[in-house]
Amino acid sequence: MSGGGTGGHIFPAIAIAQEIQKRFPQAEFLFIGANGKMEMEKVPQAGFKIIGLNIAGFDRGNILKNLRLPFKLLSSITTARKAIKEFQPDFAIGTGGFASGPALFMASNLNVPIFVQEQNSLPGKTNTFLAKKAKAVFTAYPNMDHFFPKTKTFFLGNPVRKNIITDLITKDVAKEKLGLDKNKLTILSVGGSLGSRTLNNGWKQNIEKLIEKDFQLIWQTGKLDYKSLNEDSKISYPPQIQLKEFISDMALAYSAADVIVSRAGAIAISELAMAQKPVLLVPFPFAAEDHQTKNAMTLVEKNAARMVKDTEMKEKFWTTLMEICENENLRNEMSENLKFFAKPLATERIVDEILSSLNIKA
Repeated sequence: MSGGGTGGHIFPAIAIAQEIQKRFPQAEFLFIGANGKMEMEKVPQAGFKIIGLNIAGFDRGNILKNLRLPFKLLSSITTARKAIKEFQPDFAIGTGGFASGPALFMASNLNVPIFVQEQNSLPGKTNTFLAKKAKAVFTAYPNMDHFFPKTKTFFLGNPVRKNIITDLITKDVAKEKLGLDKNKLTILSVGGSLGSRTLNNGWKQNIEKLIEKDFQLIWQTGKLDYKSLNEDSKISYPPQIQLKEFISDMALAYSAADVIVSRAGAIAISELAMAQKPVLLVPFPFAAEDHQTKNAMTLVEKNAARMVKDTEMKEKFWTTLMEICENENLRNEMSENLKFFAKPLATERIVDEILSSLNIKA
């Protein structure tokens, strides 16, 4: 298994490995990641062995740093080759990120069958390159055959956390558990574990309007801004606004929401599709190749979401949000359209397809 750099690459890889492990308890796994990246911590936490490559991406901010890239790439290919020859895998799966390029390229060269899982609607360069050698490519969005070979591309969805699927409950019960009024419209705002300053500033600028509307807000601020927002003497938050640094039970928060405001990372969108709640997406503009905007636009084009760009927050955030909040018919239509992207059995079907293509029976 190889994938990393961000949770969006790591957690699908772990989910696929866990599904294989469930079917083959004696199976052995080797993850290949990038030294210094979060997979080196998250993969062992999930109970799997990982080795690290000294690989990095192209640094647009410091061109001189890229002089070392050819040497890092050569070193990574050599390390990957040695590890794969020693481990002798039956197959290899790449989920994107720096390390999966050398790892799966080398696996393919050693005649190991390779598979690619792409989370975004705009594929990363690594997966686009590897797809040429892959036995199959699994995507989270439809109509990806203009990036990948049509005959081996399967729209199966992104693997997501199992509890997001199993722990969703009715809206009224969820609101009650969170101490919220079940009769008031509730907005959930999520900006990732670190939070989103763009979203936090958007709420700061419009908090008085929200209070006037008597709407409820579950506001996940992230680590960076929680303390300053919590201690801001200029803002007095009534009980209907719940400030949270981190939300551990996302299924409960999704369940309680009438409307969700979120960034547009691939895994976030896959979870939102499971929750099937109308959503306003504010894509992170500095994601690689602006893929979050592409993810968001795929939903917008099917009327499954609305989008506001970072640069449009002051002018459009509140008006677009109110367009959703004050139109129940629109909310119902968006929820219905989100079902198209909901793939609760994505992990199982990816593993089914891998085993079928290799004629392996569980």
